[in-house]
Amino acid sequence: MTSRFEVVAMARNFMHEYGDRLLANGYPILPIMPGEKKPGRFQRGQWVDYPGWTKHGERGATDIELAAWKGWPEAGIGIAGGFIVGVDIDIADDAGLSDRIQALAFETLGQTPAIRIGRPPKRMLVYRTATPFKGIKAHPLEVLCQGQQFVAYAIHPETGQPYQWPVRCLTEIVLEELPETSETEVRRFLEQALAMLPQEMRPKRTVVAHPMPHAAHAGEAYAEAALRGEVAKVASAPPGCRNDTLNTAAFALGTLIGSGQLPQETAESRLMAAAMAAGLTEREARATIASGINAGVSHPREVAASIPRLAGPHPAQRLIDQAGKQQPAQEEQVQAFPDPGFDPLDVDGVLKELIDYMLATATRPQPVLALGNALCALGAIMGRRYRTETNLRTNLYVVGIADSGSGKNHSREIINELFMEAGLGRFLGGHRIASGAGLLNAIHQQPAILFQQDEFGMFLHAAADRRRSPRHITDILDIMTEMFTAAGSLFLGTEYAGRDGKNPRKDINQPCLCIYGTTTPNHFWNALQSANVGDGSLARFIILQTEDDYPEENRNRAVRETPASLMEGIKRIADGGKPGEGNLAGMLPGPETAVNPMTATISPQARELFRSLSDEVTERLRQARGTPYTSVLSRIGENAAKIALVRAVSFDPEQPVIREADASWAIRLVQHSVATVIEQVERHVADNQVEHNHKRVLEIIRKSGAGGINRSQLCRKSRFLTKRERDEILSELVEAGDVLVWTQPSGTPKPITLYTVAESEMVDGNAP
Repeated sequence: MTSRFEVVAMARNFMHEYGDRLLANGYPILPIMPGEKKPGRFQRGQWVDYPGWTKHGERGATDIELAAWKGWPEAGIGIAGGFIVGVDIDIADDAGLSDRIQALAFETLGQTPAIRIGRPPKRMLVYRTATPFKGIKAHPLEVLCQGQQFVAYAIHPETGQPYQWPVRCLTEIVLEELPETSETEVRRFLEQALAMLPQEMRPKRTVVAHPMPHAAHAGEAYAEAALRGEVAKVASAPPGCRNDTLNTAAFALGTLIGSGQLPQETAESRLMAAAMAAGLTEREARATIASGINAGVSHPREVAASIPRLAGPHPAQRLIDQAGKQQPAQEEQVQAFPDPGFDPLDVDGVLKELIDYMLATATRPQPVLALGNALCALGAIMGRRYRTETNLRTNLYVVGIADSGSGKNHSREIINELFMEAGLGRFLGGHRIASGAGLLNAIHQQPAILFQQDEFGMFLHAAADRRRSPRHITDILDIMTEMFTAAGSLFLGTEYAGRDGKNPRKDINQPCLCIYGTTTPNHFWNALQSANVGDGSLARFIILQTEDDYPEENRNRAVRETPASLMEGIKRIADGGKPGEGNLAGMLPGPETAVNPMTATISPQARELFRSLSDEVTERLRQARGTPYTSVLSRIGENAAKIALVRAVSFDPEQPVIREADASWAIRLVQHSVATVIEQVERHVADNQVEHNHKRVLEIIRKSGAGGINRSQLCRKSRFLTKRERDEILSELVEAGDVLVWTQPSGTPKPITLYTVAESEMVDGNAP
């Protein structure tokens, strides 16, 4: 029978008790699933895995996230590794040895006051580091760091009691009080500590853990994505197939455990949770998992090296040649910009206030979408008021991509309400643009204007189809393209016959057109053709795709009441840093109206960042010569400078200075956008049926997950191809290194041949 003490202990919400203090002390906290040692999320009345938790090792939790976590029942608290290091002494049967290894750690790494006890004499010693490094596993010793986490406050799943901090509670220790260590010092400690272990306890080998990066990055780590894909298949397996699915998944993950790419205990716990969710008993699941993993470990799988995706002939070149659609071969290998990742909430000034207000009032907060709309909205009211030293303006085109029902409309509603309340309704364009002439007329009437367009992918599909769409629709995209480059000069309108004054040319002095479009992934990427990439129309857009289409509902969302400081900041920006100016300077469209924008200076550090970026872009352009990506790459510096200007003015409208933080953040954002564009174009955009079939087959294999897809399954899912076409495509994909072929024992003399996507292609949660 469970005692009253145990019931009370298990019902504790540690996040509610300690979350605020830990966050204030500087710790990168995250929610821990009750009864487990892994991060979790509470969704639809139950705890589930939290696949994107590693982002908390790169940035602290936000107040909005903490408020949501505090409402999750029995939430534990974990600490994300990275700048935090955990030295795990996992010795259960020799307290004296544990004490001696702790003493060695104090001597070599520093005497930390942060000691966590779960099941004594096991213990965790907590340190900090200035340079994150990959964790190191040498069981029974392990150093947790980048891409890993440990439990700080929760109920231990084996003892049924809370974790203890016997020296000082972590809530009483400011992060800076922890001793600082480094990878070099940690390795020196491990070498000495392993020598203290009895021979039978020493590990056969030391494994360097592979950190599992945040999913918004250019590609998830192979092992994490493989784990997520296999767990998803087990959890959704129908009756009659559950045990076989579990065995196949365990074998697939065992091959990664055998090559040191995945911790065995992580795979076992995640597979067990999925198996029980599917309806298997713990006893039968445990036996199946052990059998599958043991078999897989004996067949270690090495992951292919990353493959450049912009280089050489197309993987389906022979098929394209046969179809008469010759593609030019590339002479040089070209690598896309790596995705450095960026934090949409790492902002300040009015931009931060606006995003915070959007998220606080949203049912399902979408930071990336809020950021995109906020940048465009502020860019519109800054238009014709501010410029960079090189005369760049704040005219931005941003596309926010998220699935249907994910909350794309909320930020638009906030901007509309805010602008109307501030008396800035004139900056709002209509929700639909019917024609190029209509767009031009709107800009002529209001030279600085914001258009917020839903279903932007459908619009782009029509506007980019010059063969079938009417001229008045395709003109819209042409005018957007022209306006983008005319923001710092005079836009000369179209001349019409019969200059009798009835249809005069409409010139616009320094127009500032800002576009924020929202769309679903399928509509947007399938609407594109390679011509849109090459002609520069796509290059002008910042593409921001949400990391989580359906985030947790914000049950504590605020009432829509615009903060006074936000309202004041918006008005200061609209006044160009000169409150109460009260004249029509810059309000009219024609060249007769004076438009004298304030020039934002740039700090030496920011200037150096942009110079380095310019050098990098030049090198990438040389590598990409002859590909459709040169137009996208060439706009990186310009778009980054515009975003940095918006961020700088947001911080100080009166005397704006582009700081190092502005430049660094803007550059990372734009590089993230470019990485997304190149990756998705490679995956989806096709200009003929042969190339389309090639990419469909690759996508089928990608979605099959880490366990791969066998030939019969692939045949069923690609019935749109003949056998010859399918064989030819598979041969090309394997030859190009896009697809890996491996075998799995089948219980018969003939093994099963499986196809999986190569590491450089694995970007989805459903792929390895």
